[in-house]
Amino acid sequence: MGKNWIPMSHTEGDAAKQAHVGLPAGTYEREMGKEGFFGPAAHLYHQNPPTGWIDWEGPLKPRAFDTAQFADAVDCPWKARTLMSNSHVKYRHMLMVQAMDHLVRNGDGDELLFVHDGEGELFCDFGHLSYSEGDYIMLPRGTMWRLEPKSPSKILLIEATNDSYRLPDKGIVGPHAIFDPAVLQIPKLDDAYKAQQKKPGQWKVVIKRRDQLSTVTYPYNPLDVVGWKGDLTAVKLNWRDIRPLMSHRYHLPPSAHTTFLASRFVICTFVPRPIESDPEALKVPFFHNNDDYDEVIFYHKGSFFSRDNIHPGMISLHPCGFPHGPHPKAFAAGAKAARKETDEVAVMLDTRDALDVAPAAESIEFKGYVATWNPDGFKQAAE
Repeated sequence: MGKNWIPMSHTEGDAAKQAHVGLPAGTYEREMGKEGFFGPAAHLYHQNPPTGWIDWEGPLKPRAFDTAQFADAVDCPWKARTLMSNSHVKYRHMLMVQAMDHLVRNGDGDELLFVHDGEGELFCDFGHLSYSEGDYIMLPRGTMWRLEPKSPSKILLIEATNDSYRLPDKGIVGPHAIFDPAVLQIPKLDDAYKAQQKKPGQWKVVIKRRDQLSTVTYPYNPLDVVGWKGDLTAVKLNWRDIRPLMSHRYHLPPSAHTTFLASRFVICTFVPRPIESDPEALKVPFFHNNDDYDEVIFYHKGSFFSRDNIHPGMISLHPCGFPHGPHPKAFAAGAKAARKETDEVAVMLDTRDALDVAPAAESIEFKGYVATWNPDGFKQAAE
């Protein structure tokens, strides 16, 4: 059954004609919307910043975590640290420094890898792929695979639990916008793949299903494929092949940067782009309530133009249920049009269902993050 929203378009008091453009003098715009950025919305114009809190009690608050603090390497993806999860997604992080001596298979859902640092080789049912910093690699559910790092590899793993990854509908801009599917790389049955087939001895495949592990042992390497056909395979995409949608007169919502999606969450990628040049247009993300989604951003590279106290390797979590937006310094810089382009690269996960924060994330939490919107007036809680 389709949604039949209550139609009610109205303007009351001192408001802008166009969202994110020509705000009434001295006001702060806040968007309150449904379905992420796809449903009905209201734009409210406040006299004070919607994020100008001076105290915060209770669990619903913006949080940040620093994966740069993780130093221990693992030898298997199933030993990766779970940072956040719900019944539809698992968000994990691992450091791997040595070649895997076994294979893994995820029976719980498609796996999306994002390479934050390092380079190496990936071998799977479909063949061989080299990986390097900035690569996404999507592995369909049930794929056998392993990694051979050439340098220490820090990798995000985002599991679409009981689900599959798809590409977003690009609508009127057409299928070649943002990134042309032709840039997607697939594994090859090349010489490196054929050479690894010859490694002698027993091989183990560690299968994860319902978060329980089973180990199957073969007297040969089961990555012994000599050919395949079809329209299901692993794919690789580097952020450098993403050409973002832009508007010089209007700040586009994060949903315009959607890269992959599943049934209950989306993955967006923020890459360098020119900042809006129209003098009336907002130059930083607008204050907003995303009351249907939890928002998670992994900061991969550069200086994130709407945040202070953030460096590469950090993760922010903004649960749904309260307004959030740019930090004060970033907002002020945007108002002055101090920057002409962004240099950030970041991966955003928006989940329809609330995320549970795992102990591994709590161990690397930046406790002062909630105070960074109003550092002068915030009553810092004793930790």
